[in-house]
Amino acid sequence: MPHPAPLFERAVSAPPVPSGLPLVIALTGFTDAGSAVSRLIEYFRDDLEPAPVFVFSNDALLDYRARRPVVSFEEDHLTGYRPPRLELSLAHDALGQPFVLLAGYEPDFAWDAFADAVIELSAGLQVSSVTWVHAIPMPVPHTRPIGSTVSGTRGDLVEAHSVWRPHTRVPATVGHLLEYRFSEAGAKVAGFVLLIPHYLGDTEYPAAALAGMDSITVATGLVFDGDGVREENREYLEKVDEQVSGSDELTRMLEGLEERYDSYMAGSTHATPIIHTGDLPSADELAAELERFLATRPSGDDDKRGGPALG
Repeated sequence: MPHPAPLFERAVSAPPVPSGLPLVIALTGFTDAGSAVSRLIEYFRDDLEPAPVFVFSNDALLDYRARRPVVSFEEDHLTGYRPPRLELSLAHDALGQPFVLLAGYEPDFAWDAFADAVIELSAGLQVSSVTWVHAIPMPVPHTRPIGSTVSGTRGDLVEAHSVWRPHTRVPATVGHLLEYRFSEAGAKVAGFVLLIPHYLGDTEYPAAALAGMDSITVATGLVFDGDGVREENREYLEKVDEQVSGSDELTRMLEGLEERYDSYMAGSTHATPIIHTGDLPSADELAAELERFLATRPSGDDDKRGGPALG
């Protein structure tokens, strides 16, 4: 019987990591509405150029047939093979502040072993805090700022920035498991759930990534240069507004969502959050929305790039 692949290994030329840095977690999953986390990972890797410290094993964690690697073909031969990446890295923000970044795909297998490994590695690095972000589709308008639900052990962040605090059950991600395990270990941990307009959930919505950056900044003090993403968002919203203005049905839908949003905010008793949102559904409505969302998801991780398609 073959020996199982090791879960992770130290990267070649891994840099030394100072102790006491914040840990930021960005893992793609089935609820990556607006491609918020995918776009965050792209920004981190392309703009910040993090240096891998530990590399997790695809052979141990990845279902290749569900998420097939990409090969490049040139006329009559293969020129490249690009497997997914899941790495714990050392990164620096726009001001040069260092932080630890766990970024890549959500593991298909060995969640308990993966969580144990992340906890162990984080303890060895003596990380000062843990922050993670994910996104779900919700019936809120794109003409209002993106809201969030905050969980974890940092009551100050929950009190200040969580606009909705439900009592419900939802399908777990490995991010939830990591938050749960870090909380059990007594770590300072905060999870931000971004509430993305449901009609934009299957597109790459740049504002979702910007909201993710803002959430990480609030929790860690890290600063990110999102000017490129902001420009993408301006162009994106122009296309959305053009589609809405050309459809009476979409216009009525948007006006209804705006009315619910404004009514909710007018009666809100929460402290003013960094990111606001609108009238949110009950736990039963959330479960139904998630079931509808999951039922329409194709297998594997699809590319959501391109302009918005409403309706």
